[in-house]
Amino acid sequence: MWKISVSGITILLFVIILMMMFFSSCGTDDTEPVGSQDWLTGDTRQKLETITDHLRGFDMAMVETGYRYSELYWAGYDENWEYARYQIQKIELALERGLERRPARAESAQPFMNQSIPEMGQAVESEDPDHFMREFENFTQSCNSCHAAEEVPHFHVKAPETRQSPIMVD
Repeated sequence: MWKISVSGITILLFVIILMMMFFSSCGTDDTEPVGSQDWLTGDTRQKLETITDHLRGFDMAMVETGYRYSELYWAGYDENWEYARYQIQKIELALERGLERRPARAESAQPFMNQSIPEMGQAVESEDPDHFMREFENFTQSCNSCHAAEEVPHFHVKAPETRQSPIMVD
């Protein structure tokens, strides 16, 4: 049975609603309001600008990455290697999408994308809890190095101390 946290559901529902509104507008008059609240109005360009504003910049990618970072930690802690693999894939995807929206962040993100994610993946593939935890420390340091490079060192990342997700191994 699939379980997902409230924050994961919120992100997923937000994206699905935006996609539904966008695609439902494709076959209609460009100025026709879309959705039950008629908040997405204007021509196609204006609607896309509104959706872009709602998706925002890199901060939404960081919200998802933070959630998945925590889930990755607990997956490794639980030795739930399939779930850990899934979280690494989603971290990479969230960052890729965020970098599409904010390409100016790409240079700072490259060490994380090209080195830290693959090394974390190798630690998960080893299915060795000690190797995973050592690499997770490096992964965390890499997060903080990227934040320092982006001049946001006050966004300090550390391993989670409490579990927020209901997903865990029986």
